[in-house]
Formats: sequence, C-alpha cells, structure tokens
Amino acid sequence: MTNKIQVQVLVSANIHKIWEYWNNPEKIKAWAFASDDWECPYAENDLRDGGKFVTRMSTKDQSFGFDFTGTYADIKEFAKISYTMDKGANETKARKCEVIFEDLGNGKVKITETFDPENENSEELQRNGWQGILNNFKKLVEK
Repeated sequence: MTNKIQVQVLVSANIHKIWEYWNNPEKIKAWAFASDDWECPYAENDLRDGGKFVTRMSTKDQSFGFDFTGTYADIKEFAKISYTMDKGANETKARKCEVIFEDLGNGKVKITETFDPENENSEELQRNGWQGILNNFKKLVEK
C-alpha cells in the first residue's frame, strides 16, 4: 500500500460548532459529499470508541452511490477522531483514518485528515474527493 494521503482545511468557527457539525447525522447529510452533483441522503453516527458510522453518498440522479462505513477506534472530544473504514470488496486490509481538530484560537480551527488510500482510484482523485468534502464542510459551517 502506498503512503497515507492528507487533506486539511482552516475553518472560521469555534470548536464546539465544528464538533457538532462534524458529528451530528443531520448536519453530516448537509456536507458529506465531494461535489454539487452528489448528496448524502442518510447518515448514522455512534461517536464513541467501538461505535460505528454509516454515511450514504450518492449522485443526485441516483445513478451511483455507496455507503461509507467504519468503526471508531479513538475519540478525544474537540481534538481527535480515529477510525477504521470497513473493507471494500477489492481490499485486502482495512484502511485507517485520523482526523485532528486543532483549535488555533481567534475562532479558527484547522482540520487535518490523514487516511490510507484505497486501490481502485488514483491518489489524486482520492485527495481531490476528500478535499472537496472538507471544503463543503467549511462552506456549511461558515454560512
């Protein structure tokens, strides 16, 4: 497997609002997709060590979609979320992701996601997709 991929964004909001928008299923549905022709019709989130999540991502025309699922491994409120993604059909080992929330003060929080890439899509496509989702998150929270 190749190196981990990292994406990040600087969000102008307090850490409490960011944490709420990141973890509340109703809020997740408003940002968990990479582009305007996609949507997130369903989200479920049991935010605790060992808890599971399901985020449904699909094209708005319903021609393609998938469930992004996994299990939380390490939660530090307002600071870190680590999880293991459920294995896809063509994957031989589970992939991991770590999300760091760094409160910089002055109403600014840097969010950094570091994840193991999957084997089907190029690293560039994966980086752009995950960055698109982060940018959607920023746009919603700062609205």
